Amino acid sequence: MDGELIARCGAYCGDCEWKEKMNCLGCQLAKGNMFWGECRVARCSIEKGIEHCGLCSSVPCDTLQEAFDNPEHGDNGERLANLKAWARGEDSYVKLGTFGPRAKG
Repeated sequence: MDGELIARCGAYCGDCEWKEKMNCLGCQLAKGNMFWGECRVARCSIEKGIEHCGLCSSVPCDTLQEAFDNPEHGDNGERLANLKAWARGEDSYVKLGTFGPRAKG
């Protein structure tokens, strides 16, 4: 796993289909200025001086939860699992979509 491809929100940019399609540098190198616009999650992480949200005492905050819940870019708990693992110093990740759809309610 390449540390420069750890997304601040818990995704892993190395698996992102848009990385190749849009010539995206990945979250760390793009510094919050993504090909689709400014990323609020990345901006917050940068302002706090942390590599990713797993290192934040407020995880998961409202800003991060909005990213998790986004129907186009959300996940089923994989991002939070990744953030917790990375905060523990683990060098692994769970690919988005692995956990299957979460229950709505």
